[in-house]
Order: sequence, then structure tokens, then C-alpha cells
Amino acid sequence: MKKQIVLHGSGFLLEELIQIARNNVGIKIPVESESRINKARHLINKWVKHGERIYGVTTGFGALSEVTISYDDTKKLQRNILFSHAAGIGKHMEADVVRAMIALRVNDFCRGNSGLRLETIEKLAQLLNEGIIPVVPEKGSVGASGDLVPMAHLALVLIGEGEAFVDGVRMSGARALRERLIKPLVLEAGEGIALINGTQFMIALACLALHDALNLCKHADIAASMSLETLMGTRAAFDPRIHQARPHIGQIKAADNMLRITDNSEIISSHRDCSRVQDAYTLRCSPQVHGASWDAFAYVENVVNVEMNSSTENPLIFPESEEFLSGGNFHGQPLALACDFLGIAIAELANISERRIERLVNPQLSGLPAFLIEDGGLNSGFMIAQYVAAALVSENKVLAHPASVDSIPTSANKEDHVSMGALAARKCRDIVANTEEVIAIELLCAAQGIDLFTNMKAGDGTLAAYEVIRSKVDYRKADRILSTDIARVKQLLEDGSIVRAVEHKVGGLY
Repeated sequence: MKKQIVLHGSGFLLEELIQIARNNVGIKIPVESESRINKARHLINKWVKHGERIYGVTTGFGALSEVTISYDDTKKLQRNILFSHAAGIGKHMEADVVRAMIALRVNDFCRGNSGLRLETIEKLAQLLNEGIIPVVPEKGSVGASGDLVPMAHLALVLIGEGEAFVDGVRMSGARALRERLIKPLVLEAGEGIALINGTQFMIALACLALHDALNLCKHADIAASMSLETLMGTRAAFDPRIHQARPHIGQIKAADNMLRITDNSEIISSHRDCSRVQDAYTLRCSPQVHGASWDAFAYVENVVNVEMNSSTENPLIFPESEEFLSGGNFHGQPLALACDFLGIAIAELANISERRIERLVNPQLSGLPAFLIEDGGLNSGFMIAQYVAAALVSENKVLAHPASVDSIPTSANKEDHVSMGALAARKCRDIVANTEEVIAIELLCAAQGIDLFTNMKAGDGTLAAYEVIRSKVDYRKADRILSTDIARVKQLLEDGSIVRAVEHKVGGLY
């Protein structure tokens, strides 16, 4: 039996979610959650039979909430909400996003505030454990009543509707269930709205983007250190006394990282007595710039940890007091602001990296052969690598415009302020992808610069990073297809090979 992570509705960690989303780890509902889930469901059944008016259970939705639904139509209402809200457009989301959505939704339900049947929650977990990946379009959520549209597409597969991927093959939801010998659900009162009324689309994207951003920050420190050595910079700006005098936590961490990465550098020692008084900001101020992003990520991490372990549906059932309350925990504003902040912080890593790339390829700034290539003119070297980085950085500037400052009323003005959190999360994901490419380009250029510059030994961490890069990408003696080399370094960045090698030499990076 494959590994499973038990979801309690609390204490769910980002690294556990990444294991589920990307490493095919399964999920399990604990026994201690079952009694609370069952009690909440018992209350729903009792209230429906007694004719209680409960939003979305015995009433319509949104601006139609004043319409009372008869007892006989409560099941049909729940099926209808999936059909009516499955209005998404655009390309389908990647498997890791959808797996994260399912895991986060099940964790929410394990808190026992949804009123869903245990059978329904177990069936949702079974989709993930059996490798059924619902087709979820990327566009359609305004992040107000949660992520109604993408969550509706996800939930359709539970009732044998919609589409899903099984073993990489796209098929109908009904066939997907048959492939795994799963019987379709028939939704009971209140289950349709409970399945779709939550923030799991935007929080899934935010979690994946944050995880990748934290990885990027380490690589940015490594890339900056390599560029510093290649450009004959000084380590003096990393002296801890400077950063204790302005004690932002991220700044202190970044400076310490770069100090250790460049430790024992013969290159830096060789020009200790040179006439240069100060390095350019992209080298000297890299701890301040990178550190500010580190601090932004820490804020986002706090928001994400809270949201991962929250109840975001409406209405909420409270089994202990036997009450239901209608509120707005589905509103995505906390995530919208956090994702916008995260996107801006990631974009800044790309901005400063691209400027270091320019210094590396520009002979007037680097003292190296033009565009890091011998026999320039016949060969263009890394000239166009800087073009690509510039294009990606400029694209990031557009994407970094905050989505959370926008709002457009929906549902006949019942939902008169929306968060646009889903858009903020989607843009953030794209900024991460662009920035990974930019950092990969800097690492590639810096490695070439080290080869061109000297036979002296690089710093402990710098040399470790250089050796990993050279294990996959040869020194560029003459022009060859650049995109292949960039892709290889990006793969090393994504799989953590460079960070592992550096940390083996200098200790853990923050």
C-alpha cells in the first residue's frame, strides 16, 4: 500500500501537501474526525426534515437565496448546483494543482463543519488515492463565494459527470469511475454547495507557488554569489555587523547564505586590495533585495498555514452547539492579498537577477569576453540569453499588477465585493515559472564566466553549484542551441540538485 498522510483538519503542513500533490502520496481520513463529520450530517438531516431554512440546503443560491426549496427537491438542487456552476473555460489545470485541491478540500471537511456525509468525503479522497484527476478549467473564479467554478468541475466527477484524467488519458467522469471500480455518488441535501463553496483552488495554487518561491530564494542567493565571484566583487557587504545594524530577518539570512557560499574563495581573495571602493547594487545590495523577498514569503507562509487548516464553506455546521451559521469564510481576500504580495516579491528576484546577467555578458562591466564567448562575432554566446531574461522580467512586471485591488459585483449585486484571489494565484504561478527561467539563465552565465575568468578556486558553495551545472551542461566553446542548456539548468533548479550540493558543503541555507 502506498504511503498516506492522515488529514485531521488541523496541523496540515505545506511539505505534506507537496508530497501529496507531486509525489503521488495518498490521503486518509482519521477515525477521530468521523464522529464529528457524522454528527454534523445528522444535524443537516434533522433540520431538513423539520423544514429549517438553511442557505443552499433548503434555499436557492446567491441572489436566489430567498427561494425556498421543497424537501422533495433538495437532492435535485445539489445536482443542479454542480451543473450550473461548472462554467469554467481555458486550459485544464495541472495534476499537481488538482491533487492539492482535493487534499485541501478533504482536510477542510475533516474539521466536521461541512455537513457532508462521511461517504462523500471518503469518495473524494478515493479519487486522489486512485489516481483520478478531474479536468478543472483554469478560468472562471472571482474568489468570492470561494472558487465555485473550478470546485464544481472537480466535484462533477464524483457523480459520474464531467471529465477526468486516468493514467494520463482524458475521459468522461463516468468512465474514470468505472476504470477504478468506483460507484458514482447520489448527492444528498446540502452536499453540492458544501463541495464547491471553498477557497481550495486559490490556496492550492498559492501553496505550490510558495513552495517553489522558497526554493527559488535559495537559488537566487547561489546565483548572486556565483555572479559576485565572476564579476570580482567583494564579500565585505555580507559582514554580519552590517545586517545586525538593520536587523530585517530575511536580509540577515540572505547575507549569511552568501557569506558561507563564497567562503574560501581564492577568486575574491585575489583582488582584496584592488582599487574598487564599492560594488554595484545588484551585488552589494543583494542581501537587502533577496532578504525583502524572504520576509514577504514568511508573511505569505503564515497566511497559507492558516488557510490550509480552516473551514471555508457556507453555511458552517457546529456539532457541539448543534447550530448552523451563515457567514463569509469563503471570501478569498486574505489569499488575494498574499498572492499579489508573493508575486511581487518573486518578480523582484527576477529583476535583480536579470541586471546581474547584463553585467556578466557586457564586457564594459565584466572585464570578460563579450557575451561570455571566445571568438565573438562568429559566435554570439549568451547575448540572447539576456534578451530572454529581459523579456521574462518585463512580462513579470505586467503580471505583478495586483489583482486584489479589483472587484466586480456578481449574482445580481448580492456578491458586491469579490477578491479576485484566483486570478492573483494564477498570476503568481506564472511569475514563479518565469523567474525560474531567469535564475537558471544567471546560473548558466555565471558558470560560463567562472570558466572564462580564472584557474583560481571558487568559494566552497560556488564551486559546488558550478560542478553540478557542469555535470549537465558543458562549457560553451562555440554557439549551440541555448534553450536546451537553459532547460537543463532549470531542471537542476527544480529538482533541488544545486541546493543539495551547496548545502552539503556550507550547511543548510535559510
